[in-house]
Amino acid sequence: MAQQKWSLSGDYMESCNCDYLCPCIYTNPQGPATFDQCTAIMVFRVSEGRFGEVALDGLKFALVIRSGRVMADGNWIFAGIVEESAGEGERRALSSIVAGEAGGPPAVIRRHLVRDFRGVRYAPISFVSDGLKRKVEIGDLIAFEIEGVPSRNKSGIPYFIDNTAHPANRRLALARAQKLSVHAFGLDLDLAGKGNNGHYAPFSWSA
Repeated sequence: MAQQKWSLSGDYMESCNCDYLCPCIYTNPQGPATFDQCTAIMVFRVSEGRFGEVALDGLKFALVIRSGRVMADGNWIFAGIVEESAGEGERRALSSIVAGEAGGPPAVIRRHLVRDFRGVRYAPISFVSDGLKRKVEIGDLIAFEIEGVPSRNKSGIPYFIDNTAHPANRRLALARAQKLSVHAFGLDLDLAGKGNNGHYAPFSWSA
């Protein structure tokens, strides 16, 4: 199954424990994170998706990352979560992608940066977009809320950073987090009211 061609497109959002703006983004990511470790959660909602003959429209998944001080040094902890409501064939397909077994960006991450892969779990995933605000809840494992940083030109859209090397999109909206909670895969983190980093963007992957 891992040899099947696949494509996914939709929306992504993220939060990490770094102060806003996360140094990993603008240092490619050679600069030190805010703290000794960076814990990042990337969540994806698929609008259109296919893995061979398996349709993946409307499903959601998450990537869970824990790096050291400098992300480019590798030695990451890495894991994934696939939406619990996915059918058996959909679970197999998304799990293969998320685990980096089917090519594409997750495979690049796992091949070059990961030391400790902690597998794929299944859980309910709520992904809510409301103007500049974004909210994720993944069972009792993960939750975060972010809000785009609005430009003072009163356009109603956030600031963006462009031409990045981020796996989701080269152009990312800049956001701050109201909260970030992670209790999964041996990772434990609770932040509230810290204004830590966030991003969101469309995404399009294939292999």
